[in-house]
Formats: sequence, C-alpha cells, structure tokens
Amino acid sequence: MRTERNLTRLDRVFARLDREPERPAHIDVSRMSRHRVVLFTATLAFYLAIVWAVSITSWLVRFDWQVMFFRPYQQWPQIHAFLDYYVVLGQRGPTAVMVTAWLGWRSWRQHTLRPLLTLGTSLLLLNITVGAAKIGMGRLGPHYAMTIGSNEMGLGGDIFPSGHTANAVVTWGILAYLASTPRARRWLSALSAVTSLGVGLTTVYLGTHWLSDVLLGWAAGLLILLALPWFEPLIARAEAWILAFRDSRRSRRGGLAPAPAPVGAPVLAARPATTDGGDLPARGGSASRPARSPVHLAPGPHTTRSERSPVTPAGSRRPPHADRVARAAGTTTTARLTGG
Repeated sequence: MRTERNLTRLDRVFARLDREPERPAHIDVSRMSRHRVVLFTATLAFYLAIVWAVSITSWLVRFDWQVMFFRPYQQWPQIHAFLDYYVVLGQRGPTAVMVTAWLGWRSWRQHTLRPLLTLGTSLLLLNITVGAAKIGMGRLGPHYAMTIGSNEMGLGGDIFPSGHTANAVVTWGILAYLASTPRARRWLSALSAVTSLGVGLTTVYLGTHWLSDVLLGWAAGLLILLALPWFEPLIARAEAWILAFRDSRRSRRGGLAPAPAPVGAPVLAARPATTDGGDLPARGGSASRPARSPVHLAPGPHTTRSERSPVTPAGSRRPPHADRVARAAGTTTTARLTGG
C-alpha cells in the first residue's frame, strides 16, 4: 500500500516561493514627481519654521513649558506601563531588526536587493541629518531644563529634533514607500503616520521630549522619505555592482575548482624509458618524432611473465588482429623490443 507524506505549511510556503519569478514586473520605483517636490518643499518650510520659532523663544517654547508642567504621566498613570512598551516602536535598534527581517524576506522572494538597500540608505540619511541637527542645536530636554521659559538651546543637549519620532517615521514609512500596490501604499502611509505620531506623543507623556521636538522629528523623518527618489539611481547602481561582484566571485571560484575525477577513470601510464636508461624526449623536444597519444593501463590485474606472449626480434608470436592499426614503417627496433 502506497502512502504519501502530508505537506506541512512550511513545505507549501517553499513550494510557492519556487514558483516566484526572477523579478516581478510590477515593482514600482518611485519617481520625484511634481507633487512630491511640492510636499518636500512644504515640509522643509515647516521644518525651518519650527527651528526659527524655538530659536527666538516664541509662543511654541512657552507651550512646551506648559505641557511640561502639566506632567501627563501624573495625570494618566494607568497607561504608563503600556506606553513604556509602545515607545519601543521608535527605538532604532529593535525597529531596524524587525523591518530588516521583513525586507530581507522580500528581497529573497523577489530576487532583488532594492528593499534592503533602500532601508540602508534611509537609515544612513537619518543618522546624518538628525544627528547633525541634534549636535548643532544642543537643546536640553525637560528633565534637564534649568531656566523656566528658556528654549534651552546651545547647552550641549541632544534631543532636538526627537530621534524616536524621526526613526518611527522613516522605519515604518519605508514599508509604505516600498509597497507594491497603490492601495497598500495608502494604508501603510496612514498606519506609519499614526504610529510615528503616537511614538512622539508618548515621549512627551514620559517627559523625555518637548512637544516642539516631536514636531521637528516628524518633519525630519518625512523629509527623508520624500527625498528617497533622488537616491534611486544610486541604489540601482549599487545593486548592479553587488550582483556583478557576486557573479564574478562565483565564476572565479568555479573556474579555479578542479573537476572531480570519475570513479574508475583510466590512469595515465608512466613515460617509458629507452634502452640506454634515459627517458624519452619531451613532447615538442624532437621535431622528427610525432606526438604519441597517452597510454592507458587496463583496469584488470597484471599478468605474470609466464603468461605473457613471447617476443622475438621478428615480432610478437601473438596472432594479428583485424582491428589493430599497422605500425609505421619508420618504427625503430628499440620500440619494437619494448612493445612501444
């Protein structure tokens, strides 16, 4: 009775992946359209307006102090435990690991490095731009503020803009940026916007950031997402270079690796010696002697001297064979005596 093994869910997943094309044709690479340029310009203007409002100690700074004195973590202590875990969605390490795992699976499935390279480019831009702004403005956080009503800038702090908010915008927004369909892009854009804004407000609740820090971090992350189409040609060239380097390594490794000898292959015999004890000249050493094909030993056991056919100066006593090729007329006596 023949029984068949039941396929598990993992077997079905791998069977589906084997049917995936080399690179799906529906992958949409974002372009820097006029609409995106307008959004980028408006977001940049909003970014500069927040920086200016804080630097001149405007009403926005006064509102920051009012929110700080309100102490939201004391007003709603019942959600404090939940928000301690929720704010992890804005930390760079855990979010980068989660999103990298997902985009790595997509890269393997679609046979392209674009998702991983796009994520790496966005995180590199995030570290450079947000890190430079933090160090350049040097604003202190609410827990370390010293002068009531001051903007606390230029005092060696590193909380303006909010890194949690900017990282949440970029890390979760990259999923919407790489979405395959317009509908998925819309849903993921809305979800990433709500998630990132919630992470920013959570930092305000915990008292680690001013409200203006969150607004500037949200704008900083959105600027990176909107500017990514400018880096698409660089990403494409990097992907082509990496794949070409991989192919060259594979071909070089395959060319240097010796082919395994088949089982039972014939072994080349040693070069026969002449009657005077010297070796025969190497191939190409004598122009008068034609090149000889290599001699193969029979795989069977060697025969004893008594079993061999006797050889005389006139030749072997073994009867001639019809399929044996006649020797050349210029064969020497030494070659006939040695059986060559």
